[in-house]
Amino acid sequence: MAVAVRGRFTCLDTRVGKVESGSSGTGGTGDDELARSKLAGARVARLATVSDDGRPHLVPVTFSLDGDRIVTAVDHKPKTTTHLRRLRNIHVNPNVCVLADHYDEDWTRLWWVRADGFATILEPGEERVPDLLAPLVAKYPQYTERVPEGPVILIEVTRYSSWSALAVPAGTE
Repeated sequence: MAVAVRGRFTCLDTRVGKVESGSSGTGGTGDDELARSKLAGARVARLATVSDDGRPHLVPVTFSLDGDRIVTAVDHKPKTTTHLRRLRNIHVNPNVCVLADHYDEDWTRLWWVRADGFATILEPGEERVPDLLAPLVAKYPQYTERVPEGPVILIEVTRYSSWSALAVPAGTE
């Protein structure tokens, strides 16, 4: 069975407050608040960074969205090293991208939201860290038992891009 997917593509550059939309068909959504809502509700996203020699790096992350700020942290989940490539990459190139998406066998329910921005790494002892971690701890019950103790990545979002096959109300994915 062939399924034709039609949707709408939207961009919002928060630095200038300008919305640019381009359609890839009909029946989609250009609502930036809906895009933010979908992103905020996603349980996992992918963080893309780029090394000093231009190599892309993509990792899944837990995160919280508060206004136009995304927070993710190095937590207690097992890792092969504490000298993480994402942190090294952000030190040399703070331009990052966060992508959340939803897949469904019913392709009319597909969507994705991308947030581009500039990342800053905060060390655990910095004064702002507990306040920044609060929404992350509230979102993930695992963090109430063990608050992330590693560096915090704070991303100031400068642009949102999103696509949805159909205008699906938030929370019904």
